[in-house]
Amino acid sequence: MNLKNDVSTLWDLYTSGEINSENRTEEHLSLLDEFLDSLESGTTKSAEKKSEGWTANTWVKHGILLNFSLRKKYPIVYGPPAPLPEDFPVVVYNDILPLADTSDFLQRGIRNTPSATVIRRGVHIGSNAILMSPCFVNIGASIGDGTLVDSNDVVGSCAQVGANVKLGANTVIGGVLEPVEDTPVIIEDNVSLGAGCRVTSGFVVGEGSVVAENTLLTPRIPVYDLVSEEIIHGHIPPNRRAFTRFVHSDVGNHPLFEGGGALKPAVVALSIEESTQIAAEKEDLLRK
Repeated sequence: MNLKNDVSTLWDLYTSGEINSENRTEEHLSLLDEFLDSLESGTTKSAEKKSEGWTANTWVKHGILLNFSLRKKYPIVYGPPAPLPEDFPVVVYNDILPLADTSDFLQRGIRNTPSATVIRRGVHIGSNAILMSPCFVNIGASIGDGTLVDSNDVVGSCAQVGANVKLGANTVIGGVLEPVEDTPVIIEDNVSLGAGCRVTSGFVVGEGSVVAENTLLTPRIPVYDLVSEEIIHGHIPPNRRAFTRFVHSDVGNHPLFEGGGALKPAVVALSIEESTQIAAEKEDLLRK
């Protein structure tokens, strides 16, 4: 059985109106479960890196949307195993999918700390990853081997986070589930994002890059790459040290801004070697 073809066929049946959440069969749900299992194993990804760059797998996004469209909400109770005292407060959630099964995490070297480490069904977590509470990883996302998802981090639907990545505390990685043809946010291998970073709208952070804390990365904010000496949008090349600065904007000449000088945010990118040299020079000055 070809999972891609089966999901695509099911999508066509859904979009044509032939099936819905009322008349879908157990066979349809079994296919959707198989699809979710493939996401969790990492054999199916919402985006892939090819010679021309990262591209979205639209059929995978269709499969995720079908899981919401062909299933019904139902009450889900999470808590300690029965029997419970009669007065024990039970929290009931109402959702379409349960949380991910983490029973194999210990065997695979994964650590997810207690109290609000939320991993939804259909998420791939690589071996030896660490997820600190509270954090949330949404359906279709992929977390690579050895990656740290720190406290208060959010990883959106379909986001692809590589291996040996460090997501600083309070970091938000956007997803992009719809439109299905758009590439989700990509954080490549060996990237370090400082605390409070925001990465949205399909932005790609290149392998080995280090991003300073509280940096907003989105295609609408230009990246001034001092290595290639060009202004780029939507990605940071590999092996860059990136941080936020403010540059003068053309709107500063507008009559609303007396004397001009309006500023707009920008991201500045240096080579890792250059940024390390600058830091070393500053430290030498301090020591003198």
